[in-house]
Amino acid sequence: MCTAATYQGKNFYFGRNLDYEFDYGQKVLVTGRNYLMHFNHVDDIKSHYAMIGMGITLGNLPQYFEGMNEKGLAMAGLNFVGNAYYNDEIVPGKTNLAQFELIPYVLASCESVKEVKKLITTLNLTSESLSKEMPTAQLHWMIADKSECIVMEATKTGIHLYENKVGVLTNNPPFDYQLFNLNNYMSLSISQPANNFDKNLSLSTYSRGMGSMGLPGDLSSMSRFVKVAFTRNNSKTRDSKYAEVSQFFHILTSVEQQFGCCEVRENEYEYTIYSSCCDCDDLIYYYTTYYNHQINAVDMKKSDMDCDKIIEYPFNDQENINYEN
Repeated sequence: MCTAATYQGKNFYFGRNLDYEFDYGQKVLVTGRNYLMHFNHVDDIKSHYAMIGMGITLGNLPQYFEGMNEKGLAMAGLNFVGNAYYNDEIVPGKTNLAQFELIPYVLASCESVKEVKKLITTLNLTSESLSKEMPTAQLHWMIADKSECIVMEATKTGIHLYENKVGVLTNNPPFDYQLFNLNNYMSLSISQPANNFDKNLSLSTYSRGMGSMGLPGDLSSMSRFVKVAFTRNNSKTRDSKYAEVSQFFHILTSVEQQFGCCEVRENEYEYTIYSSCCDCDDLIYYYTTYYNHQINAVDMKKSDMDCDKIIEYPFNDQENINYEN
């Protein structure tokens, strides 16, 4: 299970919590503009946009869990188990991509959400797996730039595209159900509540924050959607770049999963392995991990963006404590 969000300050930010019971040996990957990208059913791409994100290198393509390209387009894949559906057949005249090829193809080829929308009209997603060790992931995707945000879902009824004005995505149920569910929380407020229960009763607030009573706090995907949407859409920040980055991580922390609280199998627990923040203006990828709260940063502009390889930066999962005496 995972949570993705956008945030607009002076810069535009995109990121996610990756929640699972084990990690994949992930690293921060920078794919240079001239890295040869091979696809199963469409032409290879020899020259493309540089990109950065968290993922693994397996096969011919960087396998990004989420990332951004040099144009500020960002994309993340989140679990959508039981609802995701891909075609077993190649469709002539379509852009036929295996599910695992989607993120690298979009980030390599598209400059904006507008271009992604055009691509999706020709898209056929196939069910091919990357390898025997990596079965086909059941995902849906959030894609955003500073102008707009969309959600793409491939189900048995076809590929569906949703405008995402909330700037949030979690897991099941489908995105349109998640949006409808927000109707149940329209009375929540950052302000203290008034007595609308009974004017004949002398009711008053006894604590700060009572305007948000009823805001979910459990770890289910529908509740995380509501919680992070409320937090994200009411967040304010100080007038500085690093304050914005810090605030983005606070938004994601509002739905962080603690180890031990979500048992998926006996003695196996889902937890927030890492949280990421893509600065889509300055092209800096920030992340924290469950065991390292320090914000780590990789600046794509300081890597060789013209190279023909994938540059790997190790996943820094060791807690760094600042002793003051």
